[in-house]
Amino acid sequence: MEIVIGTKKWSSWSMRPWLALKHTGAPFQETLIELRQVGLSEEIGKHSPSNLVPVLKDGDLVLWDSLAICEYLAEAFPDAGLWPKDKALRALGRSVAAEMHSGFGALRTECPMELEARDKIIDLSEAAQKDIRKIAARWNQLLERSGGPFLLGAWSIADAFYTPVATRFVTYGVRLGDYGDTGLAQKYCDRLLQTPEYLAWERDALAE
Repeated sequence: MEIVIGTKKWSSWSMRPWLALKHTGAPFQETLIELRQVGLSEEIGKHSPSNLVPVLKDGDLVLWDSLAICEYLAEAFPDAGLWPKDKALRALGRSVAAEMHSGFGALRTECPMELEARDKIIDLSEAAQKDIRKIAARWNQLLERSGGPFLLGAWSIADAFYTPVATRFVTYGVRLGDYGDTGLAQKYCDRLLQTPEYLAWERDALAE
């Protein structure tokens, strides 16, 4: 199995399925493509039908969407527990992962992932602040239901999807208590950035 990803400091979409794949414990080959370079589209096009990363290759199967890759991994490695066995929690997890997959555009645009930076001072738009409030509320909602320590109890694909968001909050000095957090969300945010999978990604990213 091979995963093709972009520069680890910047590619939030690459991080998500990489974390899920790492969590399975299965061996895999990693192909890293440097982003923000001349001829990038052609280089990615050697691997991806969409000219975008990430891409997962498993034999002659090629998948080029982060959520589709994670779902495939959940089915390929059922013992890894990438989704919970509880039907309701699993459905909620898919809902919040899909919400991240398609939403929060203002936050993503104004606060791109930059793992090499800390506490950057920027003026967030009302739209970006609304995104943060919504994320804090969603995290609290799920943590209260599941009991934590992660969104659905045990670590899952939902957590993979929100780990890049946690890095953004660190990079741009976002304190969730300023956005309606009861305390659960900030602790969860900090916890995401202490998982062995994320720390392995960060170590590689900062060494690039």
